[in-house]
Amino acid sequence: MDRKAFLSHLLILLLLISGGQCEVKLFIENQCSYTVWFAANPADGDANAEKAPGTLEIFIMPDTWSGSIWARTKCSNNESFYFSCETGDCNLGSVDCQGPPNPPTYPATFLNLGIDKSVVTYEVSLNHGFNVPMRIRPDGGSLTGGSGSGPCPVVDCIADIGNVCPPELVATNKDGAYVGCNSACDALKDPKYCCTEGQACQPNQYSQAFKKVCGLAHTYPADNNPPLYKCTGAISYNITLCPL
Repeated sequence: MDRKAFLSHLLILLLLISGGQCEVKLFIENQCSYTVWFAANPADGDANAEKAPGTLEIFIMPDTWSGSIWARTKCSNNESFYFSCETGDCNLGSVDCQGPPNPPTYPATFLNLGIDKSVVTYEVSLNHGFNVPMRIRPDGGSLTGGSGSGPCPVVDCIADIGNVCPPELVATNKDGAYVGCNSACDALKDPKYCCTEGQACQPNQYSQAFKKVCGLAHTYPADNNPPLYKCTGAISYNITLCPL
């Protein structure tokens, strides 16, 4: 059975289990050549396990949920069993991200979702940098709520941002190896890149460089190109890490 047929069978099974209700289903697949650890804020215990290459996970989301999903990379326990990751770490010392709301260790590619029953707002954001290529593809559905018309589009950032990451934004591990690209706000701490302290929020040389290689992602806080899409009626939302 090919992957498309397999996913179709899973959807039918889920619909039978749920009684055909309009639940939002996320299919999250790790196509990276390396293991990742999912994380979510607000925390979701189901999202905190190790995901080996080729892993496909299915999440049935709450009727209302607004938050971010991202991938942690190069995670391990030290000799004191303190768990940490090179990127996306939840800073709690454990695999489970549930606990006090600590900001993750950046950089991290964010998938931001807003769920209100069958209406889902979605974006891929580089506002806190880039660590893992990511794509979200609605299965069916149509745009609503002033975000356009027609089918719900794919949004992603699948290019290697490392190729355009300037030295001052490069994130490295303890051995000095590249692990991701920071946002200008997080790396330089300058209000003009963070859109704070009354600064006008405009594209900058860093966000423009990212936009050239990831035109479907939002690259600075006020980025509205593409618009923040609202989708209704999708069967599922297929999230792929390192899409082929």
